[in-house]
Amino acid sequence: MAGMAGTGGSIRVDIISDVVCPWCYIGYRQLERALDIAGLAGDIRWHPFELNPWMPPEGEDAAEHLARKYGVTPEQSAATRGHMRAIAEPLGIDLSGRSKRIWNSFDAHRLIHWARDTGRQTALKLNLFRAYFGEGRSIADHDVLLDCAAAAGLDRAEAGAVLADGRFGPAVRALEERWEDMGVSAVPAFILNGRGLVLGAQEPERLAIALGKMAALGPAEEEASA
Repeated sequence: MAGMAGTGGSIRVDIISDVVCPWCYIGYRQLERALDIAGLAGDIRWHPFELNPWMPPEGEDAAEHLARKYGVTPEQSAATRGHMRAIAEPLGIDLSGRSKRIWNSFDAHRLIHWARDTGRQTALKLNLFRAYFGEGRSIADHDVLLDCAAAAGLDRAEAGAVLADGRFGPAVRALEERWEDMGVSAVPAFILNGRGLVLGAQEPERLAIALGKMAALGPAEEEASA
């Protein structure tokens, strides 16, 4: 699709999200289309947010979790899944294999943080989305995490060391606290050029307008010097 705005510039987009959030997966694909519409290249950075930070290692049955946490009935859950699939499929997203359990995502976030300066962070994140939503795999399982890292072109042995020694745990917790202090209570959330906050998955055309405005303003001072 040709960029409507035709700016030919770039914009930094910090995405706050969780691996077990289907709207985060959808929101990213919508962002891709919005960047194309706006004629912008995106400098994408992923940041951690846990929807279920106290989830035990063994996870929880998804239906039971939704009923307990949100009071959602099986019928309501099925209707929501149908709505999401109708939005996701045109974006090339397969939600058909979505795990029947909700898993703890903290180790996945540690691995994503480790990959931040490799140029392969987005590839890793997308592999994790596919593993969970398309293949029904546990993103708390270290073998699954290592498969996703290796498929993204990252060093499997180094990824294993990161997972084994608890590396980046404090950094992930600090970032999660930062977003909470900023008032981010749901995801996805997009920070555009360090100055504009967009909450939730957005229609590409609407998001493209926000991208164009923030790109024209340029990065916030702290982002420009980062």
